[in-house]
Amino acid sequence: MKISALYHFPVKSMQGHKCKSLPLDKFGAVNDRRWMLVDADNQFISQRRLRSMAQLKATAAKEGLRLENAEGERIEIHQPGSDAELRTVRVWQDDVTARDAGDAAAHWLSEQLQTPVRLVAMGEEFSRPLQAPRADRQVGFADGAPLLVIGQASLDDLNSRLTEPVSMLRFRPNLVVSGSLPFAEDNWKTITIHTYDGPLVFDCTHPCARCAIPGLHPFTGRVQKEPLRTLASYRRWEDGQIYFGMNLTPTETTAALLCGQNPPTIHLNDKVAVS
Repeated sequence: MKISALYHFPVKSMQGHKCKSLPLDKFGAVNDRRWMLVDADNQFISQRRLRSMAQLKATAAKEGLRLENAEGERIEIHQPGSDAELRTVRVWQDDVTARDAGDAAAHWLSEQLQTPVRLVAMGEEFSRPLQAPRADRQVGFADGAPLLVIGQASLDDLNSRLTEPVSMLRFRPNLVVSGSLPFAEDNWKTITIHTYDGPLVFDCTHPCARCAIPGLHPFTGRVQKEPLRTLASYRRWEDGQIYFGMNLTPTETTAALLCGQNPPTIHLNDKVAVS
């Protein structure tokens, strides 16, 4: 098995993109889901609430973030510094401290989305521990785990049942693994990625329960019946949830490497082993 695709999503719930390498740190992939939109109550906003977020492309830039709409209009946003406004924002059940990205970013985004929003970013003071027994490890603005992996065979299996195939972007993983059987990731306990920097081991903590976002076109936000209708026919488990993909958290040893001065990087074609 090997890493066959890598994805990067700088702003939670906006468009992401493929990449050839994925540097890591203690929060997951560097610059992945490090920015987020919030409303007037400082609650996080996603495509579940604003489908038009799918029309905005986010790219990590040298000094911060680049946002671009479907017409090619763009804005460059600097990483908020230590003098930027602190906000206590909520991501699901977690209240965390983030830095406001400023009025220019808020104005541009509010116009694009036709509703008042603020853009916030993780600063040096950011902390969002995982739940026990992994409370010594951290996650950024991602829903519940530092990384998400999906087997390419799982998407291939789904597409074989659809009239029109869908892309992996529907499911917003960081890592795609080829060479496994469809949905083999359901039963993985650990995954080891053999990088140039040495092996990285991750616990497969819990399968990824799917909300409505895979039913939205990844570039327009338009609601579509597929692929959720087909997934529901064979991927709905006893708890009523639809599952697709596996959440990953670094083991204690790997977490220590990610906190070091030279954190490792995952590359395309890195070999993968599972247990």
